[in-house]
Amino acid sequence: MEDNMLNVIVIDDHPVVLQGFSFMLQDIPGVRLAETFTDAIAALDYVAREMVDIVLLDINMPGKNGIDACSEIHQLHPACKVIAISNINEHSIIQRMLQAGASGYLLKNAARDEVVGAIRQVVSGGLGLSNNVREIIESVKSGDLPVITRREKEVLHWLAKGLSSTEIGEKIFISPLTVESHRRNLLQKFKVTNVAALIHNAMEMKYI
Repeated sequence: MEDNMLNVIVIDDHPVVLQGFSFMLQDIPGVRLAETFTDAIAALDYVAREMVDIVLLDINMPGKNGIDACSEIHQLHPACKVIAISNINEHSIIQRMLQAGASGYLLKNAARDEVVGAIRQVVSGGLGLSNNVREIIESVKSGDLPVITRREKEVLHWLAKGLSSTEIGEKIFISPLTVESHRRNLLQKFKVTNVAALIHNAMEMKYI
């Protein structure tokens, strides 16, 4: 085997995803799929023992999540490049992975060309992103910010304080059901799925 091959491992708890990425990594010049793992703990043990150049790493996994695993991989081998693979397209999660040391972020529906391109990018010192992820990052950078109403801003303020829908309703004199309606609208506008991510993004964008 050639010494200049890039050793790649894939970590994902879904066997179908492992099969998909294993298939995509076949026949890429200069790339060798060294191993696949269904949990981060076994993968970290492997990284500690073997030479790994690229790690394709899922975020949501049992035992140890991808964000923590990414940090540990960096501690074990600073030169090893981590590319996140995920179905999560929320800016706050993308940012957290990049802050943890990831060199790239791919959505799991990324085309083969995007996967290959991301690997080439990170090897050359760049940021390997799938097209959708790049658009999400650029939309935040370019000021493509959600437009929210005065009432939604009030609800957002009290959500950040940790109040329940009932408590918020009492504060601003509306029913809990109306508060829930505003909360759903805020989740949609900020393109997130839970209140924690909503608060994180809202703080990031200086809404609160």
